[in-house]
Amino acid sequence: MKTLAPHFPRTRMRRVRRTDWSRRLVAENALTPNDLIWPVFVHEGEDLAIDIPSMPGVKRLSLDLLKVAAKEAHDLGIPAIALFPAIEHDLKTDDGREALNKDNIICKAIKAIKDAVPEMGVLCDVALDPFTTHGQDGLVQDGYVVNDPTLDVLVGQALNQVEAGCDIIAPSDMMDGRIGAIRDALEQEGHRDTLIMSYAAKYASGFYGPFRDAVGSTGNLGTGDKRTYQMNAANSDEAIREVALDINEGADMVMVKPGMPYLDICRRVKDEFGVPTYAYQVSGEYAMLAGAGLNGWLDREKIVMESLLCFKRAGCDGILTYFAIEAAKNLQG
Repeated sequence: MKTLAPHFPRTRMRRVRRTDWSRRLVAENALTPNDLIWPVFVHEGEDLAIDIPSMPGVKRLSLDLLKVAAKEAHDLGIPAIALFPAIEHDLKTDDGREALNKDNIICKAIKAIKDAVPEMGVLCDVALDPFTTHGQDGLVQDGYVVNDPTLDVLVGQALNQVEAGCDIIAPSDMMDGRIGAIRDALEQEGHRDTLIMSYAAKYASGFYGPFRDAVGSTGNLGTGDKRTYQMNAANSDEAIREVALDINEGADMVMVKPGMPYLDICRRVKDEFGVPTYAYQVSGEYAMLAGAGLNGWLDREKIVMESLLCFKRAGCDGILTYFAIEAAKNLQG
């Protein structure tokens, strides 16, 4: 779109910036609590909130505290919570079989939220890394994460979560064909209204470190990495192919991860497909902003709210962010 305007002084761009009301009147994007999804880490125990040192202010919650947190989020207008498990080490196996346990911590967390706040949307990650001894998102054979055998486990994990009451299945594993396999299984089992938010463009990023601390997979991964299935940070066109495939396989919504370093991908996805598009403001992004705020280097409220608004400007319909609660409170004034 080309905008034509007369020259200065007939045109003065600062006219509409002069007052608060005029700035609000011409604002092109707006952030509301409806745009926020709150990622929460859960673990076993009672009345137990454990600090995550690399994510100052973020805690792992036991199920009783999760109920309280869900009620607060709902009262603030946040539509959905994303659940991530920190499971005990002795439950981790090479094949991640705990992901299929109908009484695992995620299934119990889903039920806890639905009991406390039935109207709250629940999003569940589908990947094996929190449940495996090796910290990879899929099954490993001869040192390689194998695609097709992993799909069967991911389908089982997804069905397990949906049967517990999950509303949005969010496959983050980046195995080829997993959206189609999960969608077909959901249809066959009668779960026709279950949403899929695909981690369609998930990059092999250094910004995930604090998250792995939170779910207890850092030590398991060791010197390994996830570059054989997560995307290369150098690539943009590849992300568009990934998104197209996932839409064709049945994804209702797509996600870009990480968020702030990949706003160009968010914009391309929204422009090219027009589908509901989300970004994950990941743990490393949170740690940078929170750390700068704690040290007095930056104004925390300003940078948090600015960063979230920039996701909207880049075309995102919503953001998964650990700042969801404080952002919602800021928006309430």
